[in-house]
Amino acid sequence: MDSRNNRIARNTVMLYVRMLLIMAVTLYTSRVVLQTLGAEDYGIYNVVGGVVAMLGFLNNSMAIATQRFLNYEMGKGGGENLFKVFSMSFISYCIIAIVVFVLSETIGLWFILNKLVIPSERLSAAVWIYQFSILTIIFNLLSVPYNAAIIAHERMSAFAYISVLEVVGKLVMAYLITVSPIDKLIFYGLLMCLISLIVRLVYSRYCKIHFEECRVRWIWDKKLLKQLFGFSGWMLAGTSSHLFTTQGVNFLVNMFFGPVMNTARAISMQVYNAMNSFALNFMMATRPQIVKAYVQNDYRYMYKLIFSSTKFSFILLLLLSLPILLHTDYILVLWLGQVPEYTSLFVQLTIIDLLISSSFSPIASLSQASGKIKNYQLIISIGYCLIFIVTWILYRESFLAYATCFVSIIINLIGVFARVFELNYSQCFPTVAYIKQVLFPIFISFLVVFLISCFFKSVLVVENSIVCLLLNTSIYWGITCIIVWALVLDSNERKMARNMVYKTIHKLTFK
Repeated sequence: MDSRNNRIARNTVMLYVRMLLIMAVTLYTSRVVLQTLGAEDYGIYNVVGGVVAMLGFLNNSMAIATQRFLNYEMGKGGGENLFKVFSMSFISYCIIAIVVFVLSETIGLWFILNKLVIPSERLSAAVWIYQFSILTIIFNLLSVPYNAAIIAHERMSAFAYISVLEVVGKLVMAYLITVSPIDKLIFYGLLMCLISLIVRLVYSRYCKIHFEECRVRWIWDKKLLKQLFGFSGWMLAGTSSHLFTTQGVNFLVNMFFGPVMNTARAISMQVYNAMNSFALNFMMATRPQIVKAYVQNDYRYMYKLIFSSTKFSFILLLLLSLPILLHTDYILVLWLGQVPEYTSLFVQLTIIDLLISSSFSPIASLSQASGKIKNYQLIISIGYCLIFIVTWILYRESFLAYATCFVSIIINLIGVFARVFELNYSQCFPTVAYIKQVLFPIFISFLVVFLISCFFKSVLVVENSIVCLLLNTSIYWGITCIIVWALVLDSNERKMARNMVYKTIHKLTFK
């Protein structure tokens, strides 16, 4: 168990290094792109080209399906079936890529031309952005099996190293669009497409060199293809419904409020994606162990890992979110310079929504490990579709744009309990223990930490300066650590946290 925990800790650190590198560059390039394109063009890109970021979530979920089958075979000892799983996964994604291309160039293009609110003089640029986005989606789909192989083999260092290339590409892009002699919006879309293509080619080359099964064989196993599509199909049903709460709500915001309001929501979603990557990276490191533990019938370790990963992902998000929640306006001005109206409120509500939904990923790993995902994915689909439908009704009744955030918070809160009880029905998941030992403590700790932090903010000197922000943040983090240590972590988790801190200090001191 110690070796498995050490592997998870090591992989988590590598993923966080990758994420921090990407996040730092993304924050910088977002400011440059917003200032260069302007609020209107930036909003157009996020409602049209933002389909790529939206399908990034879809690609991650599809990668989980392939990774699950690879880990399942590894748990049984590997062998020839590893080659079959990878090759048939690649073939299935080729089929999906063709379907996506046809639908995008027919129904999708019609929607762009006839339904979105885009100034007539920028319609041509929007169509170019859309075409670049389709190419990027195709590249990403074909690279899904390779990303899944890296996760299954727990080679998270590969993500960190290859991210250096992605970071350099985005920095070059930020400079080039400022000096571009052609339409800056079109040029931005072209550069984003090229960066995606290069990074995906590097991932595939890495996998072919290091993992023998990643050399595609054109085989046909009807039974395996049916299993892959059965699992991926339900995963796709659940995750594609997430498009209703991302791009679907983007379309509604565009149709009811225009592209400038799209910019405010796009900024809040950038904050959401950046923070959510902390929780997703932790789960990327723990998910292979959950699947292997399930295959080997090591349920005690599996449940312990699910409980602990929920707590630690919540703690990481809470540490990140407190300074942003309490100093939203100053941080946005520091980051962007000029901040569109309602952006601050969008960001705050989106962070609260993320803290609630942070418990989704760990319990979802159990559903994926077992393969019994039908009912679980149906609950996901219903929840996301309800967010879109209720938002549409509220917008028609003249509610403000940020009303969708309140809808998402309420439905996701209900969704947490609905998913837990479904797992209790299908997997005999210890629901009562999970609620008492995980959900209830993290809910109480959030309320206590937030109220105490608000009190300290009211009595401290709150100047708009980086020094003051850093000082306040250190106080918030101190409060958070004390509260979660007392209310959230059990004795084993405290011991694990102490060991990780000691090892980190030892490495830094004696390196």
